[in-house]
Amino acid sequence: MHNPADKIKKASAIPTTEAPSSESSDLAADANKNGDNAELSGIMATIAERSQRIVADFIAQQHAAPHPGAMLQKSMADPMNVAKAFMDVMERMTRDPATVVSAHVSLWNDYLKLWQNASERMMGREAPPVATPEIGDKRFKDAAWRDNAVFDYIKQSYLLTSRWMQSTMQNVPGVDAKTARKVDFYVRQFTDALSPTNFVMTNPEVLKATLETRGENLLKGLKNMLADLERGHGQLAVRQTDLEAFKVGVNLATTEGKVIYRNALMELIQYAPRTQKVRKTPLLIIPPWINKYYILDMRADNSFVRWACEQGHTVFTISWVNPDEKLARETFADYMRCGPLGALEAIEKATGERQVNAIGYCIGGTLLASTLAYIAGTTDARWKKRIKSATYFTTLVDFSDVGEMSVFIDEEQVASLEQRMTERGYLEGGEMATTFSMLRSNDLIWSFVIDNYLLGKDPFPFDLLYWNSDSTRMPAVMHAYYLRNMYLDNKLVQPGALTIDDVALDLGRIDTPSYIMAAREDHIAPWKSTFQAVNVYQGETRFVLSASGHVAGVVNPPVKRKYCYWTDGDAATSPDAWLNGAIQHTGSWWPDWAKWINKYAGVKNIPARIPGDGALKPLCDAPGAYVVMRADHQTDHREDAAKPKTK
Repeated sequence: MHNPADKIKKASAIPTTEAPSSESSDLAADANKNGDNAELSGIMATIAERSQRIVADFIAQQHAAPHPGAMLQKSMADPMNVAKAFMDVMERMTRDPATVVSAHVSLWNDYLKLWQNASERMMGREAPPVATPEIGDKRFKDAAWRDNAVFDYIKQSYLLTSRWMQSTMQNVPGVDAKTARKVDFYVRQFTDALSPTNFVMTNPEVLKATLETRGENLLKGLKNMLADLERGHGQLAVRQTDLEAFKVGVNLATTEGKVIYRNALMELIQYAPRTQKVRKTPLLIIPPWINKYYILDMRADNSFVRWACEQGHTVFTISWVNPDEKLARETFADYMRCGPLGALEAIEKATGERQVNAIGYCIGGTLLASTLAYIAGTTDARWKKRIKSATYFTTLVDFSDVGEMSVFIDEEQVASLEQRMTERGYLEGGEMATTFSMLRSNDLIWSFVIDNYLLGKDPFPFDLLYWNSDSTRMPAVMHAYYLRNMYLDNKLVQPGALTIDDVALDLGRIDTPSYIMAAREDHIAPWKSTFQAVNVYQGETRFVLSASGHVAGVVNPPVKRKYCYWTDGDAATSPDAWLNGAIQHTGSWWPDWAKWINKYAGVKNIPARIPGDGALKPLCDAPGAYVVMRADHQTDHREDAAKPKTK
């Protein structure tokens, strides 16, 4: 048996090449020993038998107790209304046959150019390509796609056809924007799936590996696929990384601290100081509950938590529970009471400080804004002036344009999702992860299909992808509320449209100073939409735009000297005008935030606060119990704790 500790050690130094596993090597030896085809036939028969058993188990499970895969099969045949969207577009196309004919003529002309190009190359002449991959498209990086005339033709043929399909669908007149976006998205999913890189006989890298290993790559790839089918209960749960190489609290989430408070929905971690003196006002981090908090505390060299401690902040982080059916009725308001408000009371007991500087990441930022609007509207004096400043990482409060996420959110899809969540009591974490992966299918789905199944590789240990696969569930009532009121109806930005405990929420009443950080390539919280918050809040705002995406744009420590960021555009203008007038800086935006937050945190003249020295004694070491609860192997560590009352 393999020692799990050996797997964990691998994560500290990710290999650039990977030797075949002993099991894989044995498989190859058996297959190739003396050229014995009988051995190979025996191995294939064993794999076929295993495949039949998995399929039989999967079919049996459909009639047994519900599990994620079975429940998914019980959903509507077309919950996303993809067929209806395509029918609407096709109907519009039939009304304008001239446009259809023009599109076909254009494709025909492009293919004539491609044939001419291919003929020139076959005769040994140089010929400029008709179609080239977009910058950043990694699918055709193998030299054969460029140097071999046959594979070059296959590549260009695919690019011409796929782009023709997308442009034809995009240019249909009379189609509403929502339908057009949905059709465009699923056409791209279709064309991505049909890429020649995804098939053995049209991928030169796979063909080369097959010849060199005498088919070992395909045997190992089939073994990997069967293992993923087993792990997904019949659904293909593609591994993106070595799931045994990491352990939270061992080589992830290792910043020293203590859990000092726990309720039904969260644990509050107080981190050990990393300076002898600290700043007066503590720092509270509210992470998203769609993912686990340790994205901000991955490793020592890229941990925002550790870095903030090194700047002299007393850092507290909320670690959300991974909910099961027992928490099905928890609401968005419950997350506010148990989360930020519960943390405020706990931090005061732990440090004696009534005020905090707060950071909200993604939906954690949406909750922070909602909490500030609640505080602005309530007459309860306990909560007034408790948050000195608010920092928002890639946070939406205006959901009028959520980019491609809108493809997954309309009345029909939300209703279908509500039905599934009602049956289970929660949204399965894997479904959310699949949604995010589809937004970047070539990078997060098909690249792993090629590596794992066609090339027969074992996934490399990659901490970010491990975190990405460590999914969390969503309580049914809370998540339905969030989807309907934020994404569907965009009520949060409408004054008084939402209430919590009879308090009307009005973001325009928030006078707390705000630091709004967005990421330019963010496909989850588009930066132009996050920019809208600049003119929503009443208090001082500073908008900063980072390069890269939803995660890498945030987790970008100064020591890496990566990417860049923009500041000081005109906040009264449009997002594009702001960027045109903004100043570009090299490296990480973290120091810019540190300079801003220090105005509200104070100088480092307070003796370092040790977790447990205050009125709240440690319950356990960080990272705590809630963060290690996995959606696939739920363990209940919750304690019955009263929720902080807001009335």
